[in-house]
Parts: sequence; C-alpha cells; structure tokens
Amino acid sequence: MFALRHLRLQGRAKIHLPYAAMATTATATTTKHMPAVPARVYVGLHTYSSEYRMPRLLMLQEHMTSWRLHQRTTTTLSKSSNQERKTPHKATLLQELADAAKPYAQLMRIDRPIGTYLLFWPCGWSIALSADAGCWPDFSMLGLFALGALIMRGAGCTINDMWDKDIDAKVERTRTRPLASGQITQFDAIVFLSAQLSLGLLVLVQLNWQSILLGASSLGLVITYPLMKRVTYWPQLVLGMCFNWGALLGWCATQGSVNLEACLPLYLSGVCWTIVYDTIYAHQDKLDDLQIGVKSTALRFGENTKVWLSCFTAAMLAGLTSAGYACDQTLPYYTAVGVVGAHLVQQIYSLNIDNPSDCAKKFLSNQQVGLILFLGIVLGTLLKSDDSKKQSKATLAPVTAPSYVPLPQSKPDVIS
Repeated sequence: MFALRHLRLQGRAKIHLPYAAMATTATATTTKHMPAVPARVYVGLHTYSSEYRMPRLLMLQEHMTSWRLHQRTTTTLSKSSNQERKTPHKATLLQELADAAKPYAQLMRIDRPIGTYLLFWPCGWSIALSADAGCWPDFSMLGLFALGALIMRGAGCTINDMWDKDIDAKVERTRTRPLASGQITQFDAIVFLSAQLSLGLLVLVQLNWQSILLGASSLGLVITYPLMKRVTYWPQLVLGMCFNWGALLGWCATQGSVNLEACLPLYLSGVCWTIVYDTIYAHQDKLDDLQIGVKSTALRFGENTKVWLSCFTAAMLAGLTSAGYACDQTLPYYTAVGVVGAHLVQQIYSLNIDNPSDCAKKFLSNQQVGLILFLGIVLGTLLKSDDSKKQSKATLAPVTAPSYVPLPQSKPDVIS
C-alpha cells in the first residue's frame, strides 16, 4: 500500500526497478493463474496506467490466495466440527442399544457358554454313534443341534431366573443377575422367553415328526427343574434328565426312531455325568443355600461328596461301555472312555469342596470330557469294518420278502 501511495504521488512517473522486475517475472503467470475477481475490481485496476497496474495485480493475487486459504481452513474446521457433533450422537445411540441388550445377554448366559457345551455334547454323542460304519457324523445335523443347544440353554436360564428371582437376590454369586438386580422386569423376561421358545421351535421343526414330538416332551422337565431345589435334595438328577435328552433326540433325528439298546445306556451315562459336574458346581453356593433353605446334592453328600461322585463316575463309564458294545464300537472309542474316566477321577480327587474357585475350575473342565468322548466316537465309527456294518444292518432290517421255492429250470418228464 505504501508503494501505491508513492506511485500516486509521483503521477505517471516511471515505475521503480524492483516493481519492473516483479512485473516482468509475473507477466506470464499472472494472466494464466490469476484468480477470478469481480469485474468491478478490474474496472478499478484499469483506471491506472500499465505502469501502476502490475504491482496492484500482484497484491490482489496475494490477497485472493490468502482469502482462499482462509476459506478452505474454515470449511475444513466446519466439517470436522460437524463430524465431532455427529460422532458422539452415533456412539451414544450404539451405546444405548448395547446397554439395552446387555441384560438379556446376561439372562441367557451368553458370556458363559459352558452350559451350551454341556447341553450339546450328549446330542453330539448320539448323532456320532448313529452314523454308519466308516462314515463321518451328519455335520448339518450337528450344526442344527448346536444352534438348538444355544437357544434352549438360554431359555432354560430365563425360566430358572424367573423362578429363582427372590432366591438369587440372597446369594452372593447370583445377586447381580438381571432379574434379581431389577435390571429387567418379570414381564420383560416373559416376552424374551416367548421369543426364545419360538426360535427353539423353528429349529425343532427342521427335524422329522418323531423328533418333534420327542423334543417337545422335554419341555416339562425344563420348566419344573428350578422347582426341584425347593422340594428335594436331588435337583441335579432332574437337571441330568433334562440336559441329556439330546442323547435320545440325536439318534431319533438321524434314524427316525430311538434304538434303546444304544441310547438308553448313553442317556443314563449322561445323567450320571451331570450329577457329578453339577454337584461340584453346587458346592460354590452351599453356605448360602443352607441359610435360605435351598436343597442340592452338595448338601446331601456333604463330606462324602468324593465317594458319591466316584460311584456316579463308575456308573457313567459302565453305561458308555454298554452303549459302545451295542454300536459295535472299536478301539478309539474305548480308549476315549478310559481317558474320560481318568479325567473325572482326577477332577474328583483333586477337588476342594470348600474352595469355590476350585469348584468352578473343576466344573469348567467338563467341557473337555464331552469333547474327548465325541472324538473317540467319531474315530471309532470311522474305523468300523464293512462286515460290522452289514451285520448290524442285517440284524436291524426286517424281513419283508416271503419265502419261496425256486422253480425248476427244465420241464419235468411226463409220467405216463
């Protein structure tokens, strides 16, 4: 600005050397890259002679560059501020949805999948045992039963918490459960249970009609189990009958009927197994159970827990051996049964029934028991010979063709 004022005072005097140099170097670039400016500015510029016009153009170009940089900065800051305003809103919405769903996930024990595993393994055993000799188990059926185990285990937990709402509030380990702590209401739990049972029904109707009837018949055990701890010291027995229903259902789903010779020993073995691991689980809460009057096998067995559990383990192994014999199982199966027995013996005799954390650790290790036996069944079935397959089919297949006498190939001589 000082230079312009100096030029105005000098009239139309020649431009100084610095300005002339600036004009010479900027002539090519100014006309090509000069920013667009309003027409009225050019009118003002053209009032000066060419001697004074170039310095003013350079100053104007610098001013426009600064203005554009300012506009870009303002736009960028505006966008970032808008994003900052929108991001907390989205995060808040997602957080609200997560907070709303969290109590229901806790209600169906999504964060503790051990119950789903323990419910699935008897189903998997039965499906694998029912496979033909030398064949893999039906993986689509295994997937369907795994989904059903997830849904129905969650439904069972919802039913259990609805019955035990007041009891759970008095037990240290369970007082934070959604119903006991008041995070959701009883009505909310009923609506959620309806959705769970509907999903379970959708899974069940994928099976044959014999399996649908058999699966639906277990619902009574699911509903009544939570009441058993109020009236008997053997609620674990009822839980075992409920949790191992899949040992019957899995065979029926693949074969269309239940082979009692194989399925009944398998089912009873699962019941004994459930009594073992759930008694260990119940020792965590035995002091609270004594105070509020809840019954369990942990209280029934007391200091003799290890003796009782050893007896149920022996019964389980005997049942598994009988089921394997009925299915013509091979060496891998019986090896797995032996490993399962060793695992349970180690659990029982290293158990500290007065240490809740040790009880929880031993309880969780039972998912390994189910996996070991399942792998043994699969390998044992794959190694079955074709002769045993033909023999088992011949034993089970009914005779449908009547007996007949073969006709002679040549005509008999006519008796004269």
